[in-house]
Amino acid sequence: MSTANLDAADLAAALSAPGLIHEDVMDTVYNLDEGIPTPFTDMVRSGSHSNPFSEWTEDDLNPPDTANAVVDGSDAVGNDTKLGARLGNRQQISDKVVRISHVSEAVDSIGSVGRMAYQTAKRLLDLRRDVEAIAVGRQASQADDGNTTPGLTAGLGAWIASNTDFGATGAPGGYNSATKIVDAPTEGTIRALTWTNVRDRIEEVYNAGGYPSVLKSIPAVIKGINTFLFGAGGDPYRAAPTANVQGVTPATQSAQGWITVVLSDFGISLSLVDNRLQQKYNSDTAADVFILDPAFLGLSYLTGYRNDVLGKTGHSDMRMLSVDWMTKCFREDAHALIADVDPTASVTAT
Repeated sequence: MSTANLDAADLAAALSAPGLIHEDVMDTVYNLDEGIPTPFTDMVRSGSHSNPFSEWTEDDLNPPDTANAVVDGSDAVGNDTKLGARLGNRQQISDKVVRISHVSEAVDSIGSVGRMAYQTAKRLLDLRRDVEAIAVGRQASQADDGNTTPGLTAGLGAWIASNTDFGATGAPGGYNSATKIVDAPTEGTIRALTWTNVRDRIEEVYNAGGYPSVLKSIPAVIKGINTFLFGAGGDPYRAAPTANVQGVTPATQSAQGWITVVLSDFGISLSLVDNRLQQKYNSDTAADVFILDPAFLGLSYLTGYRNDVLGKTGHSDMRMLSVDWMTKCFREDAHALIADVDPTASVTAT
């Protein structure tokens, strides 16, 4: 600091912090994770329900009868009618509460972060992220007792019980028709994902009558699949750059380093979708890989997302953002689940 002049350091130190220099703060708040998508919510159908326990019916054709032959002129015998099965899920209420004092609303906060409009908009995004993460998780369903036990909706990882593969000691959950509860799966020993495992699950779904179109997991697993499909270890499935069959030099070229669609067995085309909101489990060491047909999945809402003004109890305003919702897995055997996948291990062929 100069002793001959009044300089910026003198002004900054004057009268203790913050001194006598106006703060230079941009009136913008930068949010990085606001743009993270909700792929499950976006890909499945949206519906409604009118009861905290909502049910639907599934049915199947009979297996082919290769001994189906009758004598000419004979009377009709037997009864080939067949009834389906009822399944259901429980409603879950999720909410976010915003409390803003009248002073916070009135002052000139940076980026308006202290105002009701800003906070309700951001907390609504938080609420949607919560729904996405729970929907693709392993949570079991649970009935609301109106006292201390909240209703819980079963996540996708709990629904799929038919076309599954778990690590050692692991086991699927699934719908229990006796209790009308979807049970949570049992965690198994983590292991590397193999492409044979993916193909086997596709075959199981296909043989059941399904046509899956999405392979979804956390980003690390999708990255591992891409690395496998581009590498020599991915033969004979690995991707190869597309040749320039026109023989002309394009103005610009892009390096091919990411695969978005895989054409698998039986002509089934799978979109590789990473979900940054899907959570790991088993002490944050394992991930699920889903092979899905979105036509047999849905999110259901009682009244949709709500923004309710709460009663005033003092020098603040309160709002509650809430949603009454549930997942609906109309046919769990239209999908497949590969559980207990180690996202840090390399994907191999077998």
